[in-house]
Amino acid sequence: MPDLIFLRELLVSGVNYLQLFLEAISVICVAIGLVKTLYILITVKDGRAARFYFGNWLAIALEFQLAADILITTVDPDLDSLIKLAIIAVIRTFLNYFLAKELEHNLLGEEPKGKTSKHQ
Repeated sequence: MPDLIFLRELLVSGVNYLQLFLEAISVICVAIGLVKTLYILITVKDGRAARFYFGNWLAIALEFQLAADILITTVDPDLDSLIKLAIIAVIRTFLNYFLAKELEHNLLGEEPKGKTSKHQ
């Protein structure tokens, strides 16, 4: 039985380090996305493209955050971590849905519904 306790502690410790690593990657994704988006805004001056580009980086960051939360929830499933996991999953789902819609409209060369062109 002491071997199982040791293995569990080893697993929890490994998951904690992996969670920290995944959260760090998430922060790095947001930072990279911000820098590249600002570059697009400054050089191209296309707010729509910049918003779409930054949204993609946010979606990637949320994927890493979701993975980190799934890991921590598997070894310590309390109500707070389950709620956090559910919230991140919902945000990620909505963000990906709207990014897909925006991409679809960009590929078709259309304005998204509810928006009017400034050039009319």
